[in-house]
Amino acid sequence: MNRNESRRYFSEDELVQIRRSVESAESGTSGEISTMVVDQSDFYLEAELLGSVLSASLVAFAVALVSHHIAIWSYVPMVFLLYFPCRFIFKRFPHLKLPFVNKRRMVHAVRDRAVRAFYEKGLYKTRDETGVLIFISLFERKVWILGDRGINARIAPHRWHEMAGRLARGIKEGRGAEALCSVVAECGAELSAHFPRRSYDTNELSDEVIR
Repeated sequence: MNRNESRRYFSEDELVQIRRSVESAESGTSGEISTMVVDQSDFYLEAELLGSVLSASLVAFAVALVSHHIAIWSYVPMVFLLYFPCRFIFKRFPHLKLPFVNKRRMVHAVRDRAVRAFYEKGLYKTRDETGVLIFISLFERKVWILGDRGINARIAPHRWHEMAGRLARGIKEGRGAEALCSVVAECGAELSAHFPRRSYDTNELSDEVIR
């Protein structure tokens, strides 16, 4: 995954569709929906180090077999020398880290990054604590939907998990914009049932995708 993929993931037309979906979803509720897409939620340094060491060891072993020089005093220095180009490759192509990342660690990383974004972007500042963040992390192909305290007091967490799962599947299937618009509409319907729009409501958060 290249850096700044989040800025290119949605086309300009798709960004317009998403913004209009948010506007439509918010038209019947006092809730506020924000969407955000990031390249990755963590650098997973431990996976990069482990993958580099194992790759260097494997290549060094293959070279030793081919050259018929299987000796500890030649194998170890070769691993050390190969480690650096392997490390460069893992940095250049981050998806190579995925087999070395613990799945639970990945879930926690996305959740923690979503919580941090919720506060960094000021989504907690809505008047009635009715902000919702739909957070997409592209490297992990995972989604986290986070509601403020006013939301969570009325809507069960499993509803957000269900929507997040559908959006994550849509992203994996290559239809991220379509899936996001669908989940935004579903989120709006859920909010409208618990937080109907009032005459004095104003748009407190941007409807644009945060990147």
